[in-house]
Amino acid sequence: MDDTLLWSFYASPLLAILGWYIYRYQNHERVSITTRDEAIKSGLTEPASLHPVINPVKCIGCGSCVAACPEHNVLGLINKRSHLINPSHCIGHGACERACPVQAITLVFGTEKRGIDIPSVNPDFQTNVPGMFIAGELGGMGLIRNAITQGTQALESIRKLDGIGRGDRLDVIIVGAGPAGFAASLGAMQHKLRYTTIEQDSLGGTVAHFPRGKVVMTAPVNLPLVGKVKFTETSKEALLGFWQKVEREKGVKINYQERVEDIVREEHGFTVRTNKTSYRTRAVLLTIGRRGTPRTLDVPGEEQAKVVYRLIDAEQYRGQHVLVVGGGDSALEAATSIAEQPGTTVTLSYRSGSFNRAKEKNRQKVDAAVAAGRLKVMFNSGVKHIHSKTVDIEQEGTLHSLPNDAIIVSAGGILPTPFLKQIGIEVETKYGTA
Repeated sequence: MDDTLLWSFYASPLLAILGWYIYRYQNHERVSITTRDEAIKSGLTEPASLHPVINPVKCIGCGSCVAACPEHNVLGLINKRSHLINPSHCIGHGACERACPVQAITLVFGTEKRGIDIPSVNPDFQTNVPGMFIAGELGGMGLIRNAITQGTQALESIRKLDGIGRGDRLDVIIVGAGPAGFAASLGAMQHKLRYTTIEQDSLGGTVAHFPRGKVVMTAPVNLPLVGKVKFTETSKEALLGFWQKVEREKGVKINYQERVEDIVREEHGFTVRTNKTSYRTRAVLLTIGRRGTPRTLDVPGEEQAKVVYRLIDAEQYRGQHVLVVGGGDSALEAATSIAEQPGTTVTLSYRSGSFNRAKEKNRQKVDAAVAAGRLKVMFNSGVKHIHSKTVDIEQEGTLHSLPNDAIIVSAGGILPTPFLKQIGIEVETKYGTA
């Protein structure tokens, strides 16, 4: 075999592989560009929570971040660099940052257009007040898996403090029994810390107030005293049932219906005052939610009993005219679940022109409900007056009067900033910063 034939024999397969690789890359790039452009056209450019910022100078275009993202269509490669192509799909897993081999990704809160208030927290979850820690949703980590991990890690930091296990004080007061607080309580038991967990409502925190049947997205996670929990996609009821079983079997002690009213710093710790008693403790771990006080509409008639600020059971609205106000996941979930009830007419009012803060699955459910005639969406609209049997809504200069039996306001909540400042914690508005 002469040299030309020999070269052809070996080169042909290599050229075929190279051609296939180029075709595959170009195809993925086309999809990424299309996804990015559609997101921009739809106004879905604002991430809802923690999200990545990619340094184009450092990025080597390896695609590790794209492959690592559990949501699959958030990041893409364009011009051999990683880009955030679907910002509104990002829910803050953080897997992209961990996967990047050259540290080209930084996880940040907020954007230049939309700031997010975040308490100042160090890498060990300690605030600017020594001995006071924050984990979970209040610190910006609403994802269940991340909140559980943070609660566990914060407890690990607390147990290393000077004074833990000594004196007549508790080692830690855990405020809140949501994912982060429950994990921290298990961690306190595992390390035999003297702890008390306080919960003003019920086990599960924010999760307990999700609509009935809501699918909560989780991923395998380690729980102290339990081990690896292999949930991938499960309902609110199944997850709460699992936590309740763990609570019973492990003997987790939680003081329900107890609300913290003040935390006073002292020389060797804190005094925590609640609506029932006072506790002296070395450390405090805040795992409360971000809702604080529900955001109201501030319109005439809002004081009526038919106006509520969260959905508990969609079935109670069967056969009624219902208005849902808001554009986040809770609003979309409330509207679509009520729209499934027989005999209901449901209207979803949102002040903006698109649901850029909601997950894709919820937006798809809204589209399906609209297509089926079960739901009406009013973008660029706002409630002006609530009457006993009707509600006035203004949309782009036109006033509409709709029959109405119930209103659910899912406009988010006001961060408990006054309480945080009262106990000395600094709060910073993040505009696309870590």
